[in-house]
Amino acid sequence: MQSCEISSDGTDDPLSSGLRGKRQPRIVVIGAGLAGLSATRTLLENGFTDVTILEASDRIGGRVQSVKLDHATFELGATWIHGSNGNPIYHLAEDNGLLEETTDGERSVGRISLYSKNGVAHYLTNSGQRIPKDLVEEFSDLYNEVYSLTQEFFRSGKPVNAESQNSVGVFTRDVVRNRVKADPDDSETTKRLKLAMIQQYLKVESCESSSHSMDEVSLSEFGEWTEIPGAHHVIPSGFIKIVEILAHSIPESVVQFCKPVKCIHWNRSISKEIERVADHNSDEAEDKGYPVFVECEDYEFIPADHVIVTVSLGVLKKYHECMFHPHLPEDKVVAIQKLGISTTDKIILEFEEPFWSPECNSIQFVWEDEAEVESLTYPEEMWYRKICSFDVLYPPERYGYVLSGWICGEEALIMEKYDDETVAETCTELLRRFTGNPNIPKPQRILRSSWGSNPYFRGSYSYIQVGSSGADVETLMKPLPYTESSKTAPLQVMFSGEATHRKYYSTTHGALLSGQREAAHLTEMYQDLLQYRNFKA
Repeated sequence: MQSCEISSDGTDDPLSSGLRGKRQPRIVVIGAGLAGLSATRTLLENGFTDVTILEASDRIGGRVQSVKLDHATFELGATWIHGSNGNPIYHLAEDNGLLEETTDGERSVGRISLYSKNGVAHYLTNSGQRIPKDLVEEFSDLYNEVYSLTQEFFRSGKPVNAESQNSVGVFTRDVVRNRVKADPDDSETTKRLKLAMIQQYLKVESCESSSHSMDEVSLSEFGEWTEIPGAHHVIPSGFIKIVEILAHSIPESVVQFCKPVKCIHWNRSISKEIERVADHNSDEAEDKGYPVFVECEDYEFIPADHVIVTVSLGVLKKYHECMFHPHLPEDKVVAIQKLGISTTDKIILEFEEPFWSPECNSIQFVWEDEAEVESLTYPEEMWYRKICSFDVLYPPERYGYVLSGWICGEEALIMEKYDDETVAETCTELLRRFTGNPNIPKPQRILRSSWGSNPYFRGSYSYIQVGSSGADVETLMKPLPYTESSKTAPLQVMFSGEATHRKYYSTTHGALLSGQREAAHLTEMYQDLLQYRNFKA
């Protein structure tokens, strides 16, 4: 980590010599999601006054998107507070009374987050039969035992054998499949059902990891992701309340909406022609010695001493070549390419009356013809096969009669291309087929996410892909320019967001903590000046 000490010798210290007695450092934060808001809030609380957020869309929240419809609030993005003990998101919610309505039923069961720990998951086959509960429990015990083995490779330094291809999916499928086939007590029919259930469980796992397939998730690194102890919670009034709490102390003038960024010109690389335009737009910006200029899509150039980039890994993958000038260092580009991000979408269906039984808390789809399949790849017209399940939203007194479906990977992107009517019809036919009930009506309303095709996200959240590691996360978060000491070259471009947190990637608390982390670096860098000098804005 870079040294953030400030030299008392102003002649050698660019922080002191460049800013002493003149002005506050100007900080631009790109993105008004959890990372950007938490960074900005922390900066303002610590005494910085010249902070601007550039938000590409017309709303705050990023990948938190709560939609209020009539009687309830539905989540298209972040839904659960994962763990409570020391989780900053949980403590924000608890301190502000957002969890008062949370009942014991709104917790998660094991690894798979549900809206209710009560009731039973119904595992249904494509022939319209329900798999017996005792068979499901037997398989679940076996799967969970093997899943726990996937954590040991990282945590215990256990070597990965070549057969697994360092893949969580390949390892899990092979081990579970061999154990199922070797069980002398099961009939061939039972074995075939259990073999088919492997694929369904891996689809659920893919949705949780936001990967196209668990085959793409690194086995040797899987155990580094850290689960915070404690129950998982939902916020009945909407996860957006957390966003609003973070934004409450941020003046409205700080956030500029509909302000997508085209290019970050760092390390004083801006051309003289652009510099003249920036001068004109920014009140003699050149004279103030700004090392960074943020070029927006609307042709405005915004000067800055520091820029905190909070865009998603998906955006970095797509636009990093044109988004930074000079180009990013090669090792950072490699890290962006190696780390994984895919799409996990929700399909929310509202029905006038429930067709499921009162004890049913989810409907899980098991395709019997996938029992011996290796890696699942579907033709475009069969995208619906990637829908792994529908959760029953609980309690019905709050949500009505609503199912929330899950789909991920390339098939989620295909789903996003279709209109609501087509997706609703396809889901209805799927439910009819698996329940064996041809009379299930079409839903009266459909609501769904589209994180993959949204140009400002291009995916849901990150994972450690085969061939990548936590070291790539560290490289991704490393600020620019690379230097051993911030005294010789102050941090110009900094990176935050869930993909930059080595232990909590893919989570809301990881995003929040990453924003606080970068704000803390700047606070430490300027600590003497913040405490003892009077800045002029």
